[in-house]
Amino acid sequence: MFKRSLELPPSGTESFFLWGPRQTGKSTLLRRAYPEGRWIDLLKADEYRRYAGRPELLRQEIEAEGAAPARQIVIDEVQKAPALLDEVHWLIENRGLRFALCGSSARKVRRGAANLLGGRALRYQLHGLVADELGADFELDRLVNHGYLPPVYQSGRPRRLVDAYIGDYLREEIAAEGAVRGLPTFSEFLDAAALSDGGIVNFSNIARECGISSHTVRAWFGILEDTLLGSWLPAYRRRPKRRVIQAAKFYFADVGIVNRLARRGRLERGSEAYGHAFENWVHHELAAFVSYRSYDGALSHWRLAGGTEVDFILGDMDLAVEAKASPRISRQHLKGLRSLVQDHPGVGRRVVVSLEPRARRTADGVEVLPPETFVRRLWCGDLC
Repeated sequence: MFKRSLELPPSGTESFFLWGPRQTGKSTLLRRAYPEGRWIDLLKADEYRRYAGRPELLRQEIEAEGAAPARQIVIDEVQKAPALLDEVHWLIENRGLRFALCGSSARKVRRGAANLLGGRALRYQLHGLVADELGADFELDRLVNHGYLPPVYQSGRPRRLVDAYIGDYLREEIAAEGAVRGLPTFSEFLDAAALSDGGIVNFSNIARECGISSHTVRAWFGILEDTLLGSWLPAYRRRPKRRVIQAAKFYFADVGIVNRLARRGRLERGSEAYGHAFENWVHHELAAFVSYRSYDGALSHWRLAGGTEVDFILGDMDLAVEAKASPRISRQHLKGLRSLVQDHPGVGRRVVVSLEPRARRTADGVEVLPPETFVRRLWCGDLC
C-alpha cells in the first residue's frame, strides 16, 4: 500500500468529482479518506440496476436515513448512471449533503449532467504512482517498463495485466458505451496512436494507416482524453519572438500501456524506445505535481518552427524541463534550453533530467539532474 500524494477534503466539507484512469486506486483512496462514509458502488450489478432504473431511490433512501451533513456520501463509478447526478444536485442544494463522485470516464457525465459540473463540485484527478508516493520503492527502470498503475507496477508479470487492462478498456469503456462503430478498427487506432506518444500527432498518417478519416481520428483522440487514457500538452504561446509551433502534443497516461500497444518489449537504457518512455515518465511526474500541488500555472511545451524545442514548460516560464535519457549530456542536448533564453530571458530554472549519476550546473545556469534528484527537488517544491 502506498500513501497517495493527492489530499481529499475532510468528510462533509466539499462535494467533488474524483476522476482517474482505471486501476489508479481511486476507490482505495476514498475508503481511506472516508471510512465512515455512505458507499454506493455501481460496479455491483444489483446496485447499478436499482439506481440506473430508478435514480430517485437515491434521494428517497438518503432522506429516510436522515444522513448527517458531516458524513461523506461516495458514489463509485458514477459515469455508469449519470441520471443520479440530478438527485445529487438536489441533495446538495436542498439538504446540504456532500458527495464524492468517482469515475474513470467523463463522457456520459458531460453529456447528461453538465449542470452539476458548473461549479457545484470540485474536480480532482488521481494519476498513477509517482516518485513522491513510492519513496524507497522508486525504481526508474521498473516504472518505464511496467508503467504507473499500482497493481501492474508491483507485479512480476506485468504484460498479462496490461493486456487484460486494454481488453477491459475496449470492452467496458468503448464497446459498452457505443463510443465507436467498429471496435476492431478502434483497436488498430490504439496501436497507431501509441506510436505518437509524446509527439505532435499526424492525424492524416494515422487515418491512412487505419483506413478511416482524419475527422474520425481526431474524434477518437477525444475519446482517449475523455476516458482519461491520455491528454494533450498544449504549446506555450505567450510573447513569441520567433515563429513557434502551436500544435499540442499527446501523452498516454500510462507508459506501460504505450509499451504494450507499440510492442516495445523489454526497454533497455540506451535504446530509442527507452528514451521515449523516459519522456513519458517525466511528463507524468510534472502533470501529477501540477494537479496534486494545485500549482498556479499550466504545463505546456515550446517548439520553434525549425525543430528546436523544450519538452516541458511550467507556468509562465517558471520552470523549463528537458527529458534526455542519456548518461552524458552534451552541448546538443542543451540546444533547446539555450535557445529558449533568447525568446524568454526571464525564464526561471532550466533543467535537464538525464541519466547522469550526479547533479551539476553548466556555466550558463542549466541544471543537469539525475532522475532521483529531479523528483526529490520537484516534490519538495525546490524547482518552482
